[in-house]
Amino acid sequence: MKKIEIMGCGYIGLPTAVTFTLAGYTVCGFDINPKVVEQLNSGHIHIVEPGLQEAMTQAKETGRLHFTTTPEPADVFIICVQTPHRDTPEGKRVSDMRFVESAARSVGGVLRAGNLCVLESTSPPYSTRLVESIVSEVSGLAPEEFMTAHCPERIIPGRMLIELRENDRIVGATRPEAAQYAKEIYSPVVTKGTIRVTDDLTAEMCKLVENTFRDINIAYANELSKVCDRLGIDVFSLIELANCHPRVNVHTPGVGVGGHCIAVDPWFIHEKFEDITPLIYQARLVNDSKPAWVADRIERDVAPGSAVAVLGMSFKANIDDIRESPSVELAKILRERGYRVLACEPFVQGDVAGFENHTLDEALAGCDYAVITLAHDPFKAAKDKIAAKPYFDCVGLMR
Repeated sequence: MKKIEIMGCGYIGLPTAVTFTLAGYTVCGFDINPKVVEQLNSGHIHIVEPGLQEAMTQAKETGRLHFTTTPEPADVFIICVQTPHRDTPEGKRVSDMRFVESAARSVGGVLRAGNLCVLESTSPPYSTRLVESIVSEVSGLAPEEFMTAHCPERIIPGRMLIELRENDRIVGATRPEAAQYAKEIYSPVVTKGTIRVTDDLTAEMCKLVENTFRDINIAYANELSKVCDRLGIDVFSLIELANCHPRVNVHTPGVGVGGHCIAVDPWFIHEKFEDITPLIYQARLVNDSKPAWVADRIERDVAPGSAVAVLGMSFKANIDDIRESPSVELAKILRERGYRVLACEPFVQGDVAGFENHTLDEALAGCDYAVITLAHDPFKAAKDKIAAKPYFDCVGLMR
């Protein structure tokens, strides 16, 4: 079996490294954070993901998995670093490719002829070709002397180990032989899903299209929640009834949209095609503005100066990931408006996003009002306690 090097050992890279090891490969996980590498080499994971610690222990016991802060030679390099967005001085929101570019330079320093470099990080069109050019420049090898492909990750927190094996994968490259080789590499990992081969631009767009579709659908649901609030009707019941139609599938509203995918990926399309993507742009504005609307809605019930418990600070139920979390944005807005915010995030240890993290009992005991931003399982189990306080339910938990 080939040696695989995973570039970046975060929310995507670590489960990927573990899964490739259990598929029979020798795997090296590279990360620039020495503390993360030390913890992983000791056999302990640094993120919350169901089943990952057990899988990590099993992978380490094979003797084929280790972690390092120094790039090593390998047969295949898989880049799994973050691709956030940033605001330009002109006010435009664009992709921040610094982490991908840094990983590509690290790969170029150890790449040999015949190796394969796969970009898994979700990226704008032409990013795979950018990686190829950087690797070529640093390694001194011509692009035809090694292979480059794009295979976007398509997994969600809470189901990563399952979806790495069972979801279809898209593999794209400018050269058919590179795409075919990448397919062969992923085949022992993808045990139930289908690996579909295409060109690099189509592969890059596929992941962006998937998440942009969801973002637009959620924007529609979030607008509906505002309309229903004015009408005085239950938006969740309305959507449930509408979805009885066989050709309708309206998503559910929330406090906004967060995470490293849906809240980010649409911008990658818009930045390249501003003049022809007004719908994508408006959907982003709708979802980004929802936390402020929720704050306005809370202000109708309770005045600034009151203590408000924000129940849920991660971006998704039952995980610890707070990246792009609209709940965090809501908490900040409430604090800026003079409320005393009692943050409650049971899946995060210690303070969260600059807020003291309270237990659910502490938050409810100390608040005048609660806002339910996530349907965490611990909140579902405590609906009676929550109902004892005045509250606003953003996610339909209390139905």
